Amino acid sequence: MDISSINWWAVLVCVFVSMISGSLWYSPKTFFPVWWEGVRKHETQTPGMANMGALWGLVVVSSIVQAVAMAFMVPAMGKVMSAGQATAANGAMTGFMLWLGFIAPTYLVNKLFAGHSLKIWAIEVGNHLINFVLFGIILGAWH
Repeated sequence: MDISSINWWAVLVCVFVSMISGSLWYSPKTFFPVWWEGVRKHETQTPGMANMGALWGLVVVSSIVQAVAMAFMVPAMGKVMSAGQATAANGAMTGFMLWLGFIAPTYLVNKLFAGHSLKIWAIEVGNHLINFVLFGIILGAWH
Protein backbone atom coordinates (compact mmCIF):
# COMPACT_ATOMS: atom_id res chain seq x y z
CA MET A 1 0.00 0.00 0.00
CA ASP A 2 1.49 3.23 -1.16
CA ILE A 3 -0.35 6.10 0.52
CA SER A 4 1.24 8.54 -1.94
CA SER A 5 -0.78 6.88 -4.73
CA ILE A 6 -4.04 8.15 -3.23
CA ASN A 7 -5.75 11.01 -5.00
CA TRP A 8 -6.73 13.02 -1.91
CA TRP A 9 -8.94 15.39 -3.91
CA ALA A 10 -10.96 12.40 -5.10
CA VAL A 11 -11.17 11.12 -1.51
CA LEU A 12 -12.49 14.51 -0.36
CA VAL A 13 -15.06 14.52 -3.17
CA CYS A 14 -16.14 11.02 -2.07
CA VAL A 15 -16.60 12.26 1.51
CA PHE A 16 -18.61 15.25 0.28
CA VAL A 17 -20.74 12.98 -1.94
CA SER A 18 -21.43 10.64 0.98
CA MET A 19 -22.61 13.56 3.15
CA ILE A 20 -24.96 14.73 0.38
CA SER A 21 -26.30 11.26 -0.40
CA GLY A 22 -26.80 10.50 3.30
CA SER A 23 -28.70 13.73 3.88
CA LEU A 24 -30.93 13.03 0.91
CA TRP A 25 -31.39 9.35 1.77
CA TYR A 26 -32.30 10.03 5.40
CA SER A 27 -34.27 13.20 4.75
CA PRO A 28 -37.66 13.58 6.45
CA LYS A 29 -39.16 13.43 2.93
CA THR A 30 -37.46 10.16 2.00
CA PHE A 31 -36.51 7.23 4.27
CA PHE A 32 -35.95 8.87 7.66
CA PRO A 33 -39.52 8.52 9.04
CA VAL A 34 -39.77 4.83 8.09
CA TRP A 35 -36.26 4.12 9.33
CA TRP A 36 -36.79 6.00 12.63
CA GLU A 37 -39.99 4.10 13.34
CA GLY A 38 -38.39 0.82 12.27
CA VAL A 39 -35.51 1.22 14.73
CA ARG A 40 -38.18 1.72 17.37
CA LYS A 41 -37.64 5.36 18.19
CA HIS A 42 -40.48 7.56 19.31
CA GLU A 43 -41.39 10.37 16.94
CA THR A 44 -40.66 12.96 19.66
CA GLN A 45 -37.10 11.71 20.13
CA THR A 46 -34.42 13.61 18.27
CA PRO A 47 -31.54 11.63 16.78
CA GLY A 48 -28.07 12.22 18.19
CA MET A 49 -28.75 15.74 19.40
CA ALA A 50 -26.90 15.25 22.69
CA ASN A 51 -23.47 15.21 21.10
CA MET A 52 -23.74 16.40 17.50
CA GLY A 53 -20.05 17.34 17.19
CA ALA A 54 -18.87 13.82 18.06
CA LEU A 55 -21.59 12.23 15.93
CA TRP A 56 -20.73 14.19 12.78
CA GLY A 57 -17.01 13.95 13.45
CA LEU A 58 -17.25 10.15 13.53
CA VAL A 59 -19.47 10.12 10.43
CA VAL A 60 -16.87 12.14 8.51
CA VAL A 61 -13.98 9.98 9.80
CA SER A 62 -15.88 6.83 8.79
CA SER A 63 -16.46 8.22 5.32
CA ILE A 64 -12.77 9.13 4.98
CA VAL A 65 -11.75 5.60 6.02
CA GLN A 66 -14.15 4.08 3.47
CA ALA A 67 -12.96 6.39 0.68
CA VAL A 68 -9.27 5.71 1.42
CA ALA A 69 -9.89 1.94 1.48
CA MET A 70 -11.73 2.24 -1.83
CA ALA A 71 -8.81 4.31 -3.21
CA PHE A 72 -6.62 1.25 -2.66
CA MET A 73 -9.18 -1.29 -3.89
CA VAL A 74 -10.33 0.37 -7.12
CA PRO A 75 -6.91 0.26 -8.85
CA ALA A 76 -6.19 -3.23 -7.50
CA MET A 77 -9.49 -4.65 -8.72
CA GLY A 78 -9.30 -2.55 -11.90
CA LYS A 79 -6.15 -4.44 -12.86
CA VAL A 80 -8.05 -7.69 -12.54
CA MET A 81 -11.21 -6.54 -14.33
CA SER A 82 -9.63 -4.80 -17.29
CA ALA A 83 -6.26 -4.38 -18.93
CA GLY A 84 -4.54 -3.02 -15.84
CA GLN A 85 -6.43 0.25 -15.75
CA ALA A 86 -8.88 1.64 -13.21
CA THR A 87 -11.93 3.14 -14.91
CA ALA A 88 -15.24 4.56 -13.77
CA ALA A 89 -16.96 1.34 -14.86
CA ASN A 90 -14.70 -1.06 -13.00
CA GLY A 91 -14.66 1.39 -10.07
CA ALA A 92 -18.44 1.09 -9.91
CA MET A 93 -18.14 -2.70 -10.09
CA THR A 94 -15.53 -2.66 -7.32
CA GLY A 95 -17.85 -0.60 -5.14
CA PHE A 96 -20.72 -2.96 -5.86
CA MET A 97 -18.68 -6.10 -5.15
CA LEU A 98 -17.30 -4.72 -1.88
CA TRP A 99 -20.82 -3.73 -0.85
CA LEU A 100 -22.23 -7.12 -1.84
CA GLY A 101 -19.47 -9.12 -0.19
CA PHE A 102 -18.96 -7.17 3.03
CA ILE A 103 -21.52 -4.45 3.76
CA ALA A 104 -24.82 -6.11 2.83
CA PRO A 105 -24.23 -9.42 4.65
CA THR A 106 -22.66 -7.79 7.73
CA TYR A 107 -25.59 -5.42 8.09
CA LEU A 108 -28.03 -8.29 7.55
CA VAL A 109 -26.58 -10.23 10.48
CA ASN A 110 -26.58 -7.12 12.67
CA LYS A 111 -30.18 -6.25 11.80
CA LEU A 112 -31.41 -9.81 12.32
CA PHE A 113 -29.85 -10.04 15.78
CA ALA A 114 -31.11 -6.54 16.65
CA GLY A 115 -34.63 -7.68 15.78
CA HIS A 116 -35.02 -5.13 12.99
CA SER A 117 -36.96 -5.81 9.83
CA LEU A 118 -35.56 -6.42 6.38
CA LYS A 119 -37.00 -3.02 5.47
CA ILE A 120 -34.59 -1.37 7.90
CA TRP A 121 -31.74 -3.45 6.51
CA ALA A 122 -32.67 -2.41 2.94
CA ILE A 123 -32.80 1.29 3.88
CA GLU A 124 -29.43 1.20 5.59
CA VAL A 125 -27.56 -0.88 3.03
CA GLY A 126 -29.20 1.02 0.17
CA ASN A 127 -27.42 4.17 1.25
CA HIS A 128 -24.12 2.30 1.47
CA LEU A 129 -24.67 0.77 -1.97
CA ILE A 130 -25.07 4.21 -3.51
CA ASN A 131 -21.99 5.51 -1.69
CA PHE A 132 -19.75 2.57 -2.57
CA VAL A 133 -20.73 2.66 -6.24
CA LEU A 134 -20.28 6.44 -6.41
CA PHE A 135 -16.94 6.20 -4.60
CA GLY A 136 -15.84 3.60 -7.13
CA ILE A 137 -16.91 5.76 -10.07
CA ILE A 138 -15.15 8.84 -8.68
CA LEU A 139 -11.95 7.01 -7.75
CA GLY A 140 -11.88 4.98 -10.99
CA ALA A 141 -12.42 8.00 -13.22
CA TRP A 142 -10.11 10.32 -11.26
CA HIS A 143 -6.92 8.33 -10.76
